[in-house]
Amino acid sequence: MEFWLLIGGTVILYYAIKAMATPSKQQAHKNNRSSSENEIRVTVTTNNRDVANSNRDDDLATFSISYGYEEERSKNKTPGKWIKSGESITIKGQAFTSGNFYFGGKLSSLDGYGTEASLVDDSLKIENKPSNYEDESLGYWPKFISLTPKGRGAFLSWLSSNRSDPETPLGYVFIYFYGIERRITVDSIKQAVDDTEFKSLFDEILRLKGIYGSSRSFSNYATRLLEIMCLLRPHVVSHPELEKTPQRDSLLFKHRLARTVNEEKPVSAELALAWVRFYPDYNLKKPARRCSYEFSQMFTRLYSKKYGDGIIVKPNKTRLKIEYHPASSSLRGVSFPQQDLPDPSSLKGPVNKLIVIADECTTELNAYSRYLAKPDTSRTDIEAVLLLPDDLSDVGATLGLGKFKKWADDAISTKNGLVSVEEFWTYTKLPLPAKINKKEAELIQNLAQKAGYGIAPDTRYHHAKTSADGKLVLFPEGHGKYFEPSKAFSEMGMALRLGAMIATIDSHVDQAELHLLTQLIDHDTNLSPTEKRSLHAYLVWRLNTPSNVTGLKARVELLGKTEKSAVSRILVSVAMADGKIDPEEIKQLEKLYILLGLDKTLVTGDIHGMSSSKTGARSISPQSETISPASTTFQLDESILAIHESETKDVQSMLGAIFVEDEPEDESSDSSMDNSVPDEETGIDKPHYALFESLIRKDKWAREEVEALCRDYGLMVSGALETINDWSFEKVDAAVLEEDGDAIYVDQEILEEIEG
Repeated sequence: MEFWLLIGGTVILYYAIKAMATPSKQQAHKNNRSSSENEIRVTVTTNNRDVANSNRDDDLATFSISYGYEEERSKNKTPGKWIKSGESITIKGQAFTSGNFYFGGKLSSLDGYGTEASLVDDSLKIENKPSNYEDESLGYWPKFISLTPKGRGAFLSWLSSNRSDPETPLGYVFIYFYGIERRITVDSIKQAVDDTEFKSLFDEILRLKGIYGSSRSFSNYATRLLEIMCLLRPHVVSHPELEKTPQRDSLLFKHRLARTVNEEKPVSAELALAWVRFYPDYNLKKPARRCSYEFSQMFTRLYSKKYGDGIIVKPNKTRLKIEYHPASSSLRGVSFPQQDLPDPSSLKGPVNKLIVIADECTTELNAYSRYLAKPDTSRTDIEAVLLLPDDLSDVGATLGLGKFKKWADDAISTKNGLVSVEEFWTYTKLPLPAKINKKEAELIQNLAQKAGYGIAPDTRYHHAKTSADGKLVLFPEGHGKYFEPSKAFSEMGMALRLGAMIATIDSHVDQAELHLLTQLIDHDTNLSPTEKRSLHAYLVWRLNTPSNVTGLKARVELLGKTEKSAVSRILVSVAMADGKIDPEEIKQLEKLYILLGLDKTLVTGDIHGMSSSKTGARSISPQSETISPASTTFQLDESILAIHESETKDVQSMLGAIFVEDEPEDESSDSSMDNSVPDEETGIDKPHYALFESLIRKDKWAREEVEALCRDYGLMVSGALETINDWSFEKVDAAVLEEDGDAIYVDQEILEEIEG
């Protein structure tokens, strides 16, 4: 085209050229097709005058503007025909056997103007070039006829190959794609394509998308054509993933939703999730995008829990229109047969219900998402799995708990659940700590609970803690989310602790002792099944853990005579469970009597008294006291349950009071005096926040400067920077500090987000 313009109007000319050079929105969608830019060639004719030096207002210049490479005129009158896959053809002496393109000299664009963009015309000039060659002729809407001879040679080189080189200029791939697009949207509607070829072309598009889908432009066009194929012949091709994650202009989703609503069927959980993804006025937040699989799982579960089979949407008056926007410029005006269906895709009422669920899922996944945003993290990290919502506990098992569950199940079936803390800790993928304090105990409990197990000791219920070189006991099902131990549970725990102290005196637990302690749990009707499972595990732990009197001495001093007598009967009963009392057991009983504030000489009398109540008097040897065979039928639970049935308030309070041990040590328990406790307002402790306030005074710091600041606040550089970045991730999902060699930078954009 040509422009006649006064030289004084150069500004107008500039904007005219700029407007022509700027692609439309439709063109912009294609801007990834080729590394070549759309070029505008400007030829200036000035009637032998220098435009730049002209001062006359009436001087005229002629500007001739053209896009890309001018088309070569073809003299080939052979009608274009489709070369099917597997059909052999020779072009310029080279054999082509894969087909799937139009070949000939005459095949018009659908609108009647120009030649079909994909038509391979061997009468045009062609020069041999490798498929990675490209020049200015490969523009936004490439056409075979518009390519240079070298460009045509490069395209044919790719067409004769396996068409799989990801480095091939995308313009050549699009020319090939245009032909398939025409075959589907024009020929197949005229029934010129059988089902076998139709399915083959569908698979070919999927293959191309797998290779060249990193281009958003190509991926979008390929997806749209695949959707149209699914609508045209649903009995031949389908693609469930396209329905699950629809694009914002997805015809396949709109048709599926329209059909569901028209038939007055419930909107399934899967279709509801697709609707949320499709809806143009709602954007999924970062946790939903970063944790797409977990979000999908949680959404469908919450939706089903709330709406069962799904909501039913009343058909609306707006009708569904199938409008296809082709990639090829040769297919303008393509149309499809329309079904009379409603189009509920833009209805606000139903989708607002879905948005409520989506927002709930997003909130639940926030902590998990923030963890995954940190460098060097993985979904299989135990820390990540523990942050998953309870509704996704089974997902956590598949992500990072599979090996742990296999190990735990094996320990439960072969070792009664007894494992070492060290072995358990390996599944946290963290270094074994020197001590098991509150933080470590909670990690153990949470890991077991997330995998569907209980742990003993559990500091929340057993009021005891293990050690780094100690033992743990796993049991199936666990305590459950809402477990609250009963008074009977606490009383039984005390009895088991004292009983285990006697049973393990000689470092050997007799089966009779174990049986009686186990029977004590099983026969207590006041205990729930969960409490019994927990207490059985606690008993195993107690019998395999060195006995101690931690927490007992100070408490028993507060007991009265009645309560002390009750405790002594428990101790003697356990000692007698195996039918004999060894001297070592008598010595241990004497020590415990002294602990209780009782005369140790009462031990022998209590043994006589309890045994005679069942079997009559017996002689006692100074070396050992042997109980007659009849006494082996003595039932420990009868003695203990008699205590349970006591009406006295003193005995009941004693049982609970003795059971409660000292809480596990926590080095940071005094939060009021601990500067490491996060401030409620800032979300980070005072020393680190003070360091952060100092660092944001400038953009770049030398490492030695930061080291000096850290010394002032009593902090270590690496740990301090990591703590501040962790805090930054919690607030805005990004790190505010960046280390680069000996320099530390403050990201001002992230800082602005933190400061709101």
